[in-house]
Amino acid sequence: MGGIVLDIQRFCTQDGPGIRSTVFLKGCNLRCQWCHNPESFQRSPQLGYSEKKCVGCGSCVQVCPQGVHRLSPEGKHEVDFKKCTACGKCVEVCPAEALRIFGSFMEAEEVLAEVRKDRKFYERSQGGVTFSGGEAAVQFEFLLELLDGCKREGISTALETNGAISMERAAELCKQVDLFLLDFKLEPSADQKKWLGVSGLTIRPLLECLLQRNKPVILRCPIIPGVNDTEKHFSRIRALQKEFPNIRQAEIMAYHDIGKGKWSEIGLRYQLGDIKTVPAAQKEIWEKRIRKE
Repeated sequence: MGGIVLDIQRFCTQDGPGIRSTVFLKGCNLRCQWCHNPESFQRSPQLGYSEKKCVGCGSCVQVCPQGVHRLSPEGKHEVDFKKCTACGKCVEVCPAEALRIFGSFMEAEEVLAEVRKDRKFYERSQGGVTFSGGEAAVQFEFLLELLDGCKREGISTALETNGAISMERAAELCKQVDLFLLDFKLEPSADQKKWLGVSGLTIRPLLECLLQRNKPVILRCPIIPGVNDTEKHFSRIRALQKEFPNIRQAEIMAYHDIGKGKWSEIGLRYQLGDIKTVPAAQKEIWEKRIRKE
């Protein structure tokens, strides 16, 4: 079985305990406006274009069979992303490396061969493999195959998820996942649709499912100024920690803007351009506010 992999990052220390390899699968069922990996939204491979790197040579115009690229009379490189089939011909001829394809097909064994390279580091540090995205569960069958492969080889597994998965799938995942990194973004409200692209999302059913199966959880809480940096939200984080004893800890994921350039690379408009990266001192204040009483 195979799927579309966005990236595999080795020697990660922020995606669960110990030293880990993080496998990013393409595809997501949310559209969080602060996402720093918007290239993970679409499940299939897609074109990325960096205007800063482009030298305007027109090589891509000549080879693209779909007419995705065009040079205006003023010499500006224009890209029609909707026409692109991610064939990669333009990437091959671009001398400035201004073009790239996000995501590629990999068989499960290819992915396992990569994560297997660092087995000794997992064992020494009590680490393992973390599956992320996007939302890794969007490629559910592929994810199960990868989890099963890790389990057969005795490699510990973690899953980062936004919680927007069915309880049937959650029950299946519990058989293979050792640790859940569960995002808590917003409670159901009128703002959910605006900021997440969906409405009515709640992580409570998943938390209850994981508690019943005694699965440990790290609650990951992205805090965005002007969106969810409210006492009501911090109070809810504290309440969840009290109510669900399987939540080992809650982590503040303070807003940063390092991924905003990726939005324009794939033809999307970034909505939070006026928000600045949260300083470390503010993050510490937020961390104090979510500590268990």
